[in-house]
Amino acid sequence: MDPALGTLTGQQRSLLDRWLPGASVERDHSWGLVATTVLEVTHAGSRFIVKAGGDGDHHLARELHAHRHWLRPWTRIGRAPALAYGSAEAKLLVTRFLPGELALGSGHADDPDVHRQAGELLAMLHAQIAVTDDDHERRENDKSLSWLAGPHRIDDDTVRRLRAEIASWPTPSATLVPTHGDWHPRNWLVDGGVVSVIDFGRAALRPAYTDFARLAVNDFRRTPALETAFLDGYGTDPRTADAWHRTQVREAIGTAAWAYRVGDDRFEAQGHRMIADALRGRPDRRA
Repeated sequence: MDPALGTLTGQQRSLLDRWLPGASVERDHSWGLVATTVLEVTHAGSRFIVKAGGDGDHHLARELHAHRHWLRPWTRIGRAPALAYGSAEAKLLVTRFLPGELALGSGHADDPDVHRQAGELLAMLHAQIAVTDDDHERRENDKSLSWLAGPHRIDDDTVRRLRAEIASWPTPSATLVPTHGDWHPRNWLVDGGVVSVIDFGRAALRPAYTDFARLAVNDFRRTPALETAFLDGYGTDPRTADAWHRTQVREAIGTAAWAYRVGDDRFEAQGHRMIADALRGRPDRRA
């Protein structure tokens, strides 16, 4: 057995052997911070990506749901990996390999055309369905309060201010659409100038503007021209002042607390910076 397969469970290895008998592991793309194994393999002359979740994983089920219900606008034009096999029970999926270089860490991350294409692709995802949810805002508030009640390194005074702010928020109905949940250059591939999308472990029904959150705190902040290009591709700006501010606060809390739990000091520092910006009421130009 290839040593790279040693992190898979017996059930996962059995399924993989049934789906891709004799597959050879070419590269381990696992991130390392979470218990998800990501392997590039070859079988019968073709390349695939194998993703396997650990015991506590809840991302693989989301990813499979996205592949089965929301990714056709991208897969039919070759802009997302096509699902080959999947089992939610085993927390295992196999997709066709999609060529390209990750935008993050390359010059593509600062290319306005890459961001324009990313905006176009996101608009395609969001346009598929829309549902009204009367309880979404309350649930999101509860999640933020749960983060604050758990382990983190947010100081006590800031925790009190955050709790008071959350308690003051209204909970209006929200319009939810299919969202990626981690939309930024780490999950964009560029091949011959064409952008494609990977990693759907956070895909879920959410307000459209939530997919702008991770770009806003890094890429748009660093280079405003990237925001202009992205909005040109997307076609509109779904952010409104109050809802966008609530999202920024929630993202900040989740970033700081999650990063602390997995030991990612750099990302945790970003979360604390996001919290400080949100509490200062950093202007964001949204009307």
